[in-house]
Amino acid sequence: MGGGSGGHVTPAVAVVREILNEKPRTEVEFWTDFKYYKNVTKLTTEIGFAWGDDRKKTNKTPYIRVRRLPAGKFHRYANWHFKDYFTHFDVTLKELIFGNICGFFGFLAGIVTSFCRMVVKKNRPNAIFLKGGYVCLPIGLMARLFKIPYVIHESDVVAGLANRLLMKGARKVAFGMPLTDEMKEKHPNYVWTGIPVGPEFKAVSQVKQLSLKKAFSFNEEKPLVVITGGSQGSENLNEATRAILPELLKFASVGLVAGRKHYEDMIDLKKYENWDKASLESNFRMWEFNTTMNELMGAADVVVSRAGATTIAELAALKKAVILVPFARLPGAHQQKNAERLKESDAALVVDDMEMVENPTVLLEEIRHLVKSPRLRADMADRLCEEARADAAKRLANIILEEAING
Repeated sequence: MGGGSGGHVTPAVAVVREILNEKPRTEVEFWTDFKYYKNVTKLTTEIGFAWGDDRKKTNKTPYIRVRRLPAGKFHRYANWHFKDYFTHFDVTLKELIFGNICGFFGFLAGIVTSFCRMVVKKNRPNAIFLKGGYVCLPIGLMARLFKIPYVIHESDVVAGLANRLLMKGARKVAFGMPLTDEMKEKHPNYVWTGIPVGPEFKAVSQVKQLSLKKAFSFNEEKPLVVITGGSQGSENLNEATRAILPELLKFASVGLVAGRKHYEDMIDLKKYENWDKASLESNFRMWEFNTTMNELMGAADVVVSRAGATTIAELAALKKAVILVPFARLPGAHQQKNAERLKESDAALVVDDMEMVENPTVLLEEIRHLVKSPRLRADMADRLCEEARADAAKRLANIILEEAING
């Protein structure tokens, strides 16, 4: 199961795909939060699997039953000082106070729902896969209480709160990042699998890249910069793009994925998206969300992104030159640590989020530098590609199936 963000959903779907490819008659239930229910059903449909609440409604196989699960998120912010709770009082009131009260009751609802489905209705699974995030906490606690085997996957350098709370009772804890020698010695149930991504995320040839640029109506001969803050978007990245866009368009085409949460705030940038019949004249396009991110990022020469582990894994599989702008306020600062690790190995350029907010030209100059340095782009892409494990989804699928069989 997975939810709460696309970074938890898409890897889980990739693992489910491998499970059903290996054992097509496996009964799979994908539990996710209400917000991502439509995303999961759409993703499973796109990869050719039937989904619903009742197997009798379809003769198709493989089959996935998608379930909604109440869940509550506990908001916490890293790098905040005492005064920040007053200077950002709107966030303090809306998210840290009201949001956490709602999150607590959502968590309790998730506990009750998990108990009713697994115990009262006697729908006990043979094994559970938890991709991490707050959506997994209620069912993980119930699985531990009733001794149901479960496997956890942690993508980031620093484990999230839900995974830290559930690790002790897990049969296996799979990591997206390589294990240290200390972890190998002290924790025999820890394994390095890599981060699962769909098979559509793979490096493209130069000919294919030009073809993809054309398919998105960009100039094939002009460098393409794709800027994305993920499925929900990033206000800071969007606003920085707004500030530097006129200058950026002088030397590159630009594709901006503004995100579902912030798209309406950026709608004025559509004035830069000029078409002459079916021909894009301005070399700028903006989307709320793009369902073929593998193709859009495959077309790019440079990708500017947040530093979520799943996004990094997808870019590594695509073998792209990237500029990471980690979100500084996340608990545990895991995006910053993801980015720092890649910066140290010269696999990515990193721009500080707050520095970019204060001076967007910092981002502009890093993009300009990378666009004008094809050799540097190739070297960075090669190093980032070394981070990818193409068989991560298959490894995880085998671990889960083994636990389901051996119980």
